Amino acid sequence: MTTSLKNKNIDLSIIIVNYNTGDYLLKCLQSIKKSTLGRYRIEIIIVDNKSTDDSFNLAQKIKSTPKINFIFKRLSKNLGFSKGNNQALKLSDSRSKYVLFLNPDTTLDPNTLSKMIKFFETHPQVDAATANLILVKTGKTQPESHRGFPSPWNAFCHFFAPFLPKLFPKSRLFNGYFLGHLDFSKIQKIDACVGAFLMIKREVGQTLGWWNEKYFFYGEDLDFCWQLKQHGFQLYFYPHAKAYHYQGISSGLIDHSQKITQAKIKTKITAAKASTEAMRIFYQENLIDRYPQFIQPLIWAGIDFLEKYRIYKAQKT
Repeated sequence: MTTSLKNKNIDLSIIIVNYNTGDYLLKCLQSIKKSTLGRYRIEIIIVDNKSTDDSFNLAQKIKSTPKINFIFKRLSKNLGFSKGNNQALKLSDSRSKYVLFLNPDTTLDPNTLSKMIKFFETHPQVDAATANLILVKTGKTQPESHRGFPSPWNAFCHFFAPFLPKLFPKSRLFNGYFLGHLDFSKIQKIDACVGAFLMIKREVGQTLGWWNEKYFFYGEDLDFCWQLKQHGFQLYFYPHAKAYHYQGISSGLIDHSQKITQAKIKTKITAAKASTEAMRIFYQENLIDRYPQFIQPLIWAGIDFLEKYRIYKAQKT
């Protein structure tokens, strides 16, 4: 592990939690190193959740520069995404004004970080924001980077009646899960974004208490965004800064990542279970008192069905 630059003002702390991402982590760090930062200084804290591949060792070969400091720490066991982020935060410079949570299977345009920092500096109402996160497989913006909260109706349309949002992609009623009614070529206030790229004012994160450690893998980003909303903070989608997401490298659950994922069947099954357990936790902690009691059995049954289906898919790939 290296130590932070002494007597230097850090503008942005980037937190990356790694688990078995092959050479994607190294590609991510190399893209950050090519950033056009101007007057800004950043630090990148990479916490490894006891990977069994060579991803962490490959990444450690990268060297710090006068404006970019790399900090590496390997954990003794896999603590999951939330705990990994919270561990990394302890190593970050408490004086940095902003924190960016970034997935290791992403790469950035050279001007992405400077654009994001300037966006915060010139828009004081922005408490948290995500960039235009583009899926490498499709070349299109990842829908999860601009989404609504999963009300029972939104979840039903998305998981059990996906033909509805496909037929009515611009409908708030039928595609509320991804906020399809909004124009995402423009700066937009959103409910939630994916944790692959989530930037926040440090003081805001401290108010929230950072990440809910009840979540192991999946759902923690949605809960984080929910807490932002409940505390009266504003989350924005900023389309003018770009990041590129391979998606699903660690978990192996995403269909388009099957040929490049590092995940073994056991990991895929664990991720499948974690993804649906996250739904149970989120609904139990945040939504259960908002809806009539008679629909509770339907919600639990729906989550159980999704879990069985995802486990089945994981076993077959």
